Amino acid sequence: MQTPSETVRAYLDAMEKRDIDTAQSFLADGFTMRFPGTPPMTALSELVAWAAPRYRFVSKTYDGYDTVEGEGRTAIVYCRGTLSGEWPDGTAFSGIRFIDRFELSGARITRQDVWNDLAETKAKE
Repeated sequence: MQTPSETVRAYLDAMEKRDIDTAQSFLADGFTMRFPGTPPMTALSELVAWAAPRYRFVSKTYDGYDTVEGEGRTAIVYCRGTLSGEWPDGTAFSGIRFIDRFELSGARITRQDVWNDLAETKAKE
């Protein structure tokens, strides 16, 4: 059985590869996610559609994970690091800070909250 941080990493790796079926397998029924400037989303297809005009692709470099184990089989996992990728016009970006917070119940992710400086970085260009 994977640790909560291993589950999160496997989910994020699948998302980065746009392997939506594999990513979906890590999510619990009722999963919700919130990204900067968005209402809550409940489907990975919503995230892909929201991200399409913002960047061509994004990759994460991880500085670390912090896991807080809760009662029973619950956990909260924070991962932090930097983003790199390409804007829609093909211009590269890198070194953009991010923090993701995940709530897990058992081996499934129930919630994802994302904070990053993508919009602020893009506005400066």
